[in-house]
Amino acid sequence: MKKELASKYDHKSVEKGKYQHWLEKEYFKAGDVSKKPYAIVIPPPNVTGKLHLGHAWDTTLQDMIIRYKRMQGYDALWLPGMDHAGIATQAKVEARMREEGISRYDLGREGFLEKAWSWKEEYASIIRAQWEKLGLSLDYSKERFTLDEGLSQAVKEVFVRLYEKGYIYQGKRIINWDPVQRTALSNIEVIHKEIEGAMYYFKYKIVDSDQELVIATTRPETMFADQAIFVHPDDERYKDLVGKYAINPANGEKLPIMADSYIDMDFGTAVMKCTPAHDPNDFALAKKYNLDMPICMNDDGTMNELCHKYQGMDRFECRKQLVADFEAAGIVDHIEKHLHQVGHSERSGAIVEPYLSKQWFVKMKPLAEAALANQKKDSKVNFVPERFEKTFTQWMENIEDWCISRQLWWGHQVPAWYHKETGEVYVGKTAPEDIENWTQDEDVLDTWFSSALWPFSTLGWPNTEDPLFKRYFPTNTLVTGYDIIFFWVSRMIFQSLEFTGQRPFEHVLIHGLIRDEQGRKMSKSLGNGVDPMDVIDQYGADTLRFFLTTNSAPGMDLRYIPEKLEASWNFINKIWNSARFVLMNIDEDLEYKDLKFDHLNLCDKWILNRLNNVIEEVDANMDKFEFVNVGSELYKFIWDDFCSWYIELTKVHLNSDNEVEKQASAHTLVYVLNAIVRMLHPFMPFVTEEIYQAIPHLEESICISKYPTVNPDFNDESINKQFTYLMDIVKGVREIRANYTIKNAIEVEYSIETKDENLQALLDQCVPYLKKLCNATCVGYNQKASKDIATAMIQGGNTLIVELGAYVDKEAEKQKLQAELQKLEGEIKRCTNMLSNEKFVSKAPQAKVDSERQKLEDYTSKYNAVKEKLAAM
Repeated sequence: MKKELASKYDHKSVEKGKYQHWLEKEYFKAGDVSKKPYAIVIPPPNVTGKLHLGHAWDTTLQDMIIRYKRMQGYDALWLPGMDHAGIATQAKVEARMREEGISRYDLGREGFLEKAWSWKEEYASIIRAQWEKLGLSLDYSKERFTLDEGLSQAVKEVFVRLYEKGYIYQGKRIINWDPVQRTALSNIEVIHKEIEGAMYYFKYKIVDSDQELVIATTRPETMFADQAIFVHPDDERYKDLVGKYAINPANGEKLPIMADSYIDMDFGTAVMKCTPAHDPNDFALAKKYNLDMPICMNDDGTMNELCHKYQGMDRFECRKQLVADFEAAGIVDHIEKHLHQVGHSERSGAIVEPYLSKQWFVKMKPLAEAALANQKKDSKVNFVPERFEKTFTQWMENIEDWCISRQLWWGHQVPAWYHKETGEVYVGKTAPEDIENWTQDEDVLDTWFSSALWPFSTLGWPNTEDPLFKRYFPTNTLVTGYDIIFFWVSRMIFQSLEFTGQRPFEHVLIHGLIRDEQGRKMSKSLGNGVDPMDVIDQYGADTLRFFLTTNSAPGMDLRYIPEKLEASWNFINKIWNSARFVLMNIDEDLEYKDLKFDHLNLCDKWILNRLNNVIEEVDANMDKFEFVNVGSELYKFIWDDFCSWYIELTKVHLNSDNEVEKQASAHTLVYVLNAIVRMLHPFMPFVTEEIYQAIPHLEESICISKYPTVNPDFNDESINKQFTYLMDIVKGVREIRANYTIKNAIEVEYSIETKDENLQALLDQCVPYLKKLCNATCVGYNQKASKDIATAMIQGGNTLIVELGAYVDKEAEKQKLQAELQKLEGEIKRCTNMLSNEKFVSKAPQAKVDSERQKLEDYTSKYNAVKEKLAAM
């Protein structure tokens, strides 16, 4: 007994229970070695919270690709996993602990890590539940986590090898410091924002002189760590001062006045204070001239003992108080407002402090050079769209050494130990044997250090004999946003080349960001974020998925527009109703294997040929990741060709007494609908499974069904020309009916003016369809017509002609149109008068004014259309 579809499409009942059934049947489990492998590793979401709309977009794109490849007969692996997200997760865990009245220092490292692992388990389960609601066909038997045992071994292996090669080193340098999280940040974890600050001009007295220097700074609080004053050697204004000393007004210490060509003679007063421990350029000067490098701040952004009475103050409070004290003492020359780019921590939002610190670094030049060289070979990573390769190469050409140590507890602890007595540094995959004499470095590695190994560490590396690594690496495609090309894509490429000698993936498909309807980035501060789970509750996962995957080309941003979601839901509803029509017109015991195509009707031949065309187009665009084109092609074929035309045309045969005709159309309906749901399955897995199970099919689930292929027996390009004529005639007759108010119940006679001698023979086969679709009959070709006619152009420059005399009282029609014109003129005059009234425009609510403007536009458009109609008559 065949399964029935409910009378109304209800996404909740359709989507319920299917995912768990798929998992129980292990449809998503990879490992069939008889097939060619195809692998994608998921960009691991952070275990910091719930997935947002951007995650839904990113993962749906991947799911669409992997379902497509699985249906094409590949051994398709989509490997799931999550990222420990060091800074972000630790911040969340500590925030929760603060609510409980405890800090990580109360618990100690081990106690804190227990809390962090508990958080990970809690949010990992939430993420998996969201993956389920989205219908993601992940192979959970191979799920990984960036802190699991296997990945930890990979991280140690990489660290030790790079250290032994001289690519990892420890050094004191100016780094980006987050005083809230109290950790170092890499350059790309810093977001620069333009803010209004101030440029403070202070007077420095020259020692043993009445002279003064005016020096500008944006960060007065760092003056306690100043070590020198620099001027340009060619600056005539200050040449006589070089070699002398000036008094630091912050602490009264003498600062040597020195000369260096680094100084910009056009900036400020062309005199620069040098604070080596708090500015990267000053640090470079200090190394050049062997200056001391004292630090005047604590790691939490408060001032230290160098700052005397300001000790313990927050850096910005110190700035405020110091400037006030300087003003009272007459040290301030003047203060200017100053717009400048200031670095903020990507995670905490705190203003980043340039800070001298001993950290671990990766020497990037040799790794970057290898990655750039590989992009000139056949083994390059192919960026989609290609323009993003330029983004990658520009970044790699200008890359700086990577600061990889973080002052956190949650993460991969640096595999380095310091001897308690000698200070010797030991780096290894295992701890020293006499561990009691050693102390392990307390820092952890940058989260991106482990994420950079994701494509190969998840497949068993460093064990290169692991079956997963041997079969699925390099992977085929990575899908990710353009905002993390620097953070992640570039690092995976150079680490993969360094440790496996191969690219991590063949293609990297880059998508944009999701923005709101106005084009703004979604954010908590704007309150314009959208929870994908709420969207699924309202519209269903299939609707959300189709919207996300068919409304933005590769590399472009996507705007979240509710009306487009409605359109996607309506499309699914259309498919649902078409499936119900098919089920109502086929035998209950019909099997897919019994479909026959021996006696096809004209419309059957046309739709089967169109299906072949669509399969070719879809395949070509899927392989190019042009999913917008795929969606558009499927939408037009299903909505227009299948539903609007073919289903209507089949009624001619389904309602006939000819059983051969009936069977041909019934079998064709099943064949085409079955192909439609299989082509749609990667986009909308739930509803396609529901329909697939209801109609005749082969495999036990659409998840493991074969993707449609072109059937050469159905190729017939000549029929497209025939059906274009048919459609043009139908559209032409319907347009004339509408223009002249001819009721559908009235049969319309038409003739065709043509120079094509074969046209009549071509169109004779269409007669039954024309009668059905537009209640019209052809009375001949190239006949003499009266002046009282209506015409419509059809294919090939031919003309459709309808004699109006029998259907239209022209004078009555003219009078009706004249009356309509008068009415519209009155409305236009009323709107124009209102909008010309300054009091109305200035005092009425804006919505009312906008409404009147819209009415005026509509009335004017209708007025012009009626005038044209009258002119044509």
